[in-house]
Amino acid sequence: MPAPRNRPAAVLVLATAMAAVGLGPAAVPAAAATIPVGSGSYSDTRPAGTSGPTTNTGAPVTPKVTAAAQGKPVPTNDWWSSLAFQRYGDNPYSTPMYGHPLTYQAVSGGLEIGYPTSPAVVGDGRQYEYAHKRDLTLGLTGLNSPDTKADAWSDWTVTPYWSDGARTLRTTIGHGMPFVYAKGSGGNAQITTASAPAVFADQGNVLGITVAGHHYALFAPTGSDWNVSGSTVTAGLGGKDYFSVAVLPSTDALATYRKYAFSFVTGSTVNWSSGGGTVRATYSLTTEAKEGTERGTLQALYRHQWLNTSDALTPYTYVSPRGTMKVRESASFSTAQKASAVLPGLPRTSAVDTARLRGYLNEVANSSDPFSGAVDTYWTGKALGKLAQLVPLADQIGEGAIRDKLIGLMKGRLQDWFTAGGANEFSYDKVWKTLTGYPASYGSDTELNDHHFHYSYYVYAAAIVAQYDQAWAADSAWGGMVKTLIRDTANASRTDSAYPFLRGFDVYAGHSWASGHQGFAAGNNQESSSESTNLSAALVLWGSATGDNGLRDLGSYLLTTESEAIAQYWFDADEQVFPASFGHDTVGMVWGSGGAYATWWTANPEEIHGINVLPVTGGSLHLGGEKAAIRRNIAEMERENGGPAVEWRDILWEFQSFADPAAAKSKWDAGNASYTPEAGESKAHTYHWITTLDALGAPDATVTGDIPTSAVFTKGTARTYAAHNYGSTARTVTFSDGKTLSVPARSTATGTGTGGGDPDPDPDPDPPTGNTFQLRSGGTLTTATGATAGSDTIASAGGANHDGTPNQPLVYTIRGVNGTLAQGASTSFRLQVDAGTGVGLGQQARISYDLTGDGTFDRTETYHYFATDPVNGWEEYAQSRGLKSATGTLGNLRNGTVRLEVWSAIGNGTAKLQTGTDRSVLVIPFS
Repeated sequence: MPAPRNRPAAVLVLATAMAAVGLGPAAVPAAAATIPVGSGSYSDTRPAGTSGPTTNTGAPVTPKVTAAAQGKPVPTNDWWSSLAFQRYGDNPYSTPMYGHPLTYQAVSGGLEIGYPTSPAVVGDGRQYEYAHKRDLTLGLTGLNSPDTKADAWSDWTVTPYWSDGARTLRTTIGHGMPFVYAKGSGGNAQITTASAPAVFADQGNVLGITVAGHHYALFAPTGSDWNVSGSTVTAGLGGKDYFSVAVLPSTDALATYRKYAFSFVTGSTVNWSSGGGTVRATYSLTTEAKEGTERGTLQALYRHQWLNTSDALTPYTYVSPRGTMKVRESASFSTAQKASAVLPGLPRTSAVDTARLRGYLNEVANSSDPFSGAVDTYWTGKALGKLAQLVPLADQIGEGAIRDKLIGLMKGRLQDWFTAGGANEFSYDKVWKTLTGYPASYGSDTELNDHHFHYSYYVYAAAIVAQYDQAWAADSAWGGMVKTLIRDTANASRTDSAYPFLRGFDVYAGHSWASGHQGFAAGNNQESSSESTNLSAALVLWGSATGDNGLRDLGSYLLTTESEAIAQYWFDADEQVFPASFGHDTVGMVWGSGGAYATWWTANPEEIHGINVLPVTGGSLHLGGEKAAIRRNIAEMERENGGPAVEWRDILWEFQSFADPAAAKSKWDAGNASYTPEAGESKAHTYHWITTLDALGAPDATVTGDIPTSAVFTKGTARTYAAHNYGSTARTVTFSDGKTLSVPARSTATGTGTGGGDPDPDPDPDPPTGNTFQLRSGGTLTTATGATAGSDTIASAGGANHDGTPNQPLVYTIRGVNGTLAQGASTSFRLQVDAGTGVGLGQQARISYDLTGDGTFDRTETYHYFATDPVNGWEEYAQSRGLKSATGTLGNLRNGTVRLEVWSAIGNGTAKLQTGTDRSVLVIPFS
């Protein structure tokens, strides 16, 4: 979110005009009280002459909620926030809301429902959108409500409410929900279609209709009957108060969907955990059986979710702006991802010239104004972030005086903001349950925009201070104010009466939203995804530095989840999300309806490509997981720019270093003498960053450490392992490829080893050849040979029986496989396993084939488990144990995917699986 930023920008084309921000007259504040928090404080009344949330014309606005929801913290910055935040005085209902696969808009007669399946490319080719278009309106006969309010909400669902005095309607909608669940009184159920519906099934209380090529099922209580009259479909409720509507993936899905028509969703909850280099999350819906006893349901998973789940999925799919959504027949599903790496700074290498770095550091530390005149929350944050990146660099070259001067500068400015009553302060709005920094900027006050962007820099800077001064970070000192900012932006509590749960982060969408009110035809939006992950990385560092493992693990969950969403939805890493008609390899902004090759303030390609990179920190390493996408991104930027970067060259050099450090170093060497650093950057940081990655190699996301503050870099076949230990005693960090690293207390350590080669040596690698695949630590299958033997740890079954059902499996995958099915051949494998002296352990394997690479596994084979002996030494588990079960049919592979999963079926202890050797291989029946 760099300058100059002027909202709104003419370069972004939306389906409706956006009103300019108007502050209007400020209400006269009451006498302010100061709320002490440790050594700091905030005010309970905003400063005189300032404004809180307003309509677009500047009129003060309060949350639009029912009596049942009064006083509860309202989730602003969500996909449905326009229900509760009335941005426009003439629209007391909502703007379009993008739940996916369905879209919604509240109107006086009920809820408009659409299922956009054909993208439009608009704005001179700069934006793709699956804009909301009404297929039908769900309501009650005669309903004419003066407004729509938010009645209830949970992690990714919401219940809009209508009442006109005689009729009352509530609906429950959510991300990934093909159903809309309705409860109404005072009128019959009524569905009004955009055009005359075609009936494909009439089963009394169940009606199948097609509107605009989309198939819907209407469900009324048993004993009711739907009546079609032109474009109006009605059913009496027979004394009941419920009915539902579902969008069907196909007409033959009606029987499956009918099963869950009366299993009404009542809430949604995500639970996460982080440990051993893996982040796990479970997404669960609670339900109520309106008829019968069925409590299950159907959920459509986004791409970032189904790529990382081993749960069974149905063949049903939906179209969405995020690519294909896949349907699971269950009230819950789980994901597992390799944790994204975070370091307080890149480690020291001999490649960095100490004298040169010292000179660059002094340029910043001795500047006449290290904060560059910043007065508002955003630009102050940017300046804090710039200084925070330099502290570990000064420390690692022994420049204690520079380090301490930088820390002193950060402390002074943080304490200034963390103390109420001065020229700048944080103020709590008890109506909107939010903490706003004044002077505000970019609508952080009137629209509640961007709090997670702005405050990320404060938390990050505080985490760096805490690394060197734990007393300063204590709750009784300044840590209490840091945690207050965290509560506003990333509150993990659902019972906190002062702040909503995870204000900016949409747990189901997998990323944050920036607009507080969501008041756009295109839904909500987020431009700078990297400033969002800056907050997540800051939580990892702050939690680690202060011993708050809850905040550390929250940060790891948020960062790891959003990193996958960024790769898929901002950078289209797998080239499976953006429509073929959209001629760009990246978007600057993701919208509920799609994405835009644009920013809020400029059409300059450098900023469009760079806004989702800055700030470059030790929390940015996840970007190195998609190297081919980075190469495409840089190439497009240079095409659009008419040559290499000029204005933001440092940001884009650093971005290139995630994939091609040597190329980035070459550009730095040629261009560092005469450029102006981006406002949040410095020559000291850019020089150290690019030089260090040129020496160590790019980040290697295939290997993870068992603490969040660890990372791996690969250059050629050499790996460098790095970890920072925040603890007061030395510890050993274990990496997923078996490498261990001893890290002294409160220190960063590095070690070296031999890896499997550059994790992405070729931007366009040739498809694998051959049918025999070795296992590699880090989760890959490969036809390559010559690696060093290693092992991965198979998690314990925990004393439970997981025979046939993967539980915390090791997963090995290869994509882009072509092959012709060999007649009469079958899958074979030999896997070297060792349970040590453990008694009663058994390991199990499952092999899955996605024949076309579309993400759906067409054939899955589960083999009987292998009971290991209680003697140290490798034993061979092979397909000769026999098939336990198999689903689907094999066929020829065309750009296909093969996956091997290995887990503990029984036992109460871990085992080892050998990797990197031709003694542990999978052989597929293809030529």
